[in-house]
Amino acid sequence: MFFQRMSLSAAGSFSRRLGTGLRAGADVVRLLEAESKHGSPREREAFSHVAEEVKAGEEISEAMSRRPRFFPRLMISLTRVGESTGKLEKTFLTLATHYEHQVQLRRQFVSSIIWPSIQLVVGLGVISLFIYLMGILRPAGGGQMEDMLGFGLRGGSGVLVFWGYIAAVAAILWAMYFAFTRNIGGIQNILPVIYLIPKLGPSFQTITLSRFTRTLALALGSGLDPIRSVRLSLDSTDSDYYRSGGDAFESAIRDRGATLAEGLQSTNLFPEPFLHLVEVAELSGTESESIDHLADEYEEQSKSAMRTLSGLATAGVWLIVAGTLIFLILRLAMKIFGAYNEALQQI
Repeated sequence: MFFQRMSLSAAGSFSRRLGTGLRAGADVVRLLEAESKHGSPREREAFSHVAEEVKAGEEISEAMSRRPRFFPRLMISLTRVGESTGKLEKTFLTLATHYEHQVQLRRQFVSSIIWPSIQLVVGLGVISLFIYLMGILRPAGGGQMEDMLGFGLRGGSGVLVFWGYIAAVAAILWAMYFAFTRNIGGIQNILPVIYLIPKLGPSFQTITLSRFTRTLALALGSGLDPIRSVRLSLDSTDSDYYRSGGDAFESAIRDRGATLAEGLQSTNLFPEPFLHLVEVAELSGTESESIDHLADEYEEQSKSAMRTLSGLATAGVWLIVAGTLIFLILRLAMKIFGAYNEALQQI
C-alpha cells in the first residue's frame, strides 16, 4: 500500500530507543516486544512479527527484510552490517541521529510556510464568500447582482465550481509531484536542468548530496564494502536518476581499481566541487572517518539550503496571495469606474 512505509520520525524514535536499550544491556527481544505495544496499528503489527521471529532465532535484519514496504532499506542494510560486526547498538544510535536530522529539516520547511499557506486559504475563503453573496443578494431594481469578479460564478453552486477549479489545480500539482518521485517516463532525467536554476537548483542538489554523504558515512563506518555502500547511498536519494550510477561505480572499482572519488566521477552524477571534497577527504584520513567529516559539512550546508527553499516557497505563496488580491482590486476598480463612466455619459 502507498502509506505503509515507516515514517522518518517513527524510524528515528525506534532507532534511538533500541540503540539506547542495547547499550544499557537490555534483551533485544524484550525491547522489540515493548515496541509492539506502542505506535500505530501497522507499527505494532510490524514490530510484533519482528519480535516473534527474533525470539525464534532469526536476525533482526532478516525479520525486517521480510517487510521491505515498512522498514527503510537503509535501516535493514545497516542493521545487517551492525549484527555482523557486533556494533548493533552504535548502528541504531547513528541511524537515530540520521533520521532525526531528516525530521528536523522537514519540520523547518513546513513551519516556514504555514503562515503564508493560512493566508492563501483565507484569501480563497474571502473570494468564496464574495461569490456566495453575489448569488443570494439582489439589487434594488431586481435581477442578479453584477458579476464584480468576472468569473461568471454566483451563489452556492458558484462556490462549488470555484473550489472544483482549485481542486483540479491541486490534483495537477500532486500528479506532477507523484510522477517525479516515481520517475514516470524518466522525468527525473531533467534534474541537471533543475540544478541550473539559480537558488532553487543548488539548494536541491545540496540537500541530495547531504543525504548521500551521510548514508555513505553510515555504511562505510558500519563496515560495509564501498560498492554496496555507494549503491545504498545512491538509493537513499530516492531518485532513479542517482540510482542509475550504481553499475558505473561498481565497474570503475572492480575493473579499474578506481578510488572512491574516481568511481563517483565515472557515474557523471556529481559536481566537480563535491568530487574534489571527496578526493581531499580520502587523502586526509581513513575512508569512513573522512567521509563522516564530509557528511557533517554537507549537513550544515543542507540546513542553509533548506532555509533557501523555505524562503522560495514562502515567497511563492506570498506572490499568489498578493497576485490574487491585486487581481480582485483591479477587477472591482474597473467595474466601479465603468459604472461611473456610464453614469457620466448619460448626463
